[in-house]
Formats: sequence, C-alpha cells, structure tokens
Amino acid sequence: MRRTRWARLVLVAALFLGLWSSDLVAQTHVRGYTRKNGTYVAPHERKAPSPRYGTPKSATPPAPHASSPRSSQPRASSREHRSEAAKREFEKATGHPHGWKGHVVDHIVPLACGGTDSPSNMQWQTTEEGKAKDKVERKGCGAVRH
Repeated sequence: MRRTRWARLVLVAALFLGLWSSDLVAQTHVRGYTRKNGTYVAPHERKAPSPRYGTPKSATPPAPHASSPRSSQPRASSREHRSEAAKREFEKATGHPHGWKGHVVDHIVPLACGGTDSPSNMQWQTTEEGKAKDKVERKGCGAVRH
C-alpha cells in the first residue's frame, strides 16, 4: 500500500512539474508565409528562440577583440576612427554639403595604413572605384600605391 501511495505522489509531482515547466516556455507566434519553393506554411506557435551563444543579453558585455595572431596590432574597424565633422567639412569644401550621388568619400591614405582623418586626406570616388580600392586595401597597406 505504501508503494502505491509513493508512486502516485511521484506521478502527481512529475505531472505538476511537467505542466508547470511547459508554462514557463515562451511562445512566439509565427505568421503564415510562403517558402522559396512555393509551399505555404500556415500560422502557428513555436518556442521562442534561445539567446545567442546560450547567454542572456543582459549578461556581461563581450570582451574586446583580441589581436590577430597574424598581425602585431589589434584589428579594429576603420569606422571607429572616422570623424563625421571632418567628413562634413570636406563635403562643404568640395561643394557637396549633402553628399554626391553615386560617389563616396574616401581616404587617400587609408586610416588602417596610418592616414589622417582630415579633409586633406579625403577625396570623392565613384562607388565602383571605391569598391575596387577597398579590395586592394584589405590585402594590406603595402599593396596601396599613391
């Protein structure tokens, strides 16, 4: 008799915990959509996505990028060094205070190669020329010739 009571208690506890834990799972509504292959997926509910890399967004901030084993300097985006004030000054000085359609502001000597972020080191380039120059600059500072 004791064994059946214990079994019932375990069963009730398992059911309670199972139902209770399923209530904690966040649900997300997915609208109906058509896949690339043409099949239609009806609207449905699914489990909410888990945080990226298993850590919540409120966790500690990510560590800064470590230096690359191939270079002696840490890799940093050149956008971090760009001065919007210098860019605006260059645009005004060249007569295009709001930009120039089909063109981009380019650093003559790239910032990553030691160039300054001043209007004297800036030039207008067509978008295509800028993309071609960026490909060369990504290979290294030695490849850029002025």
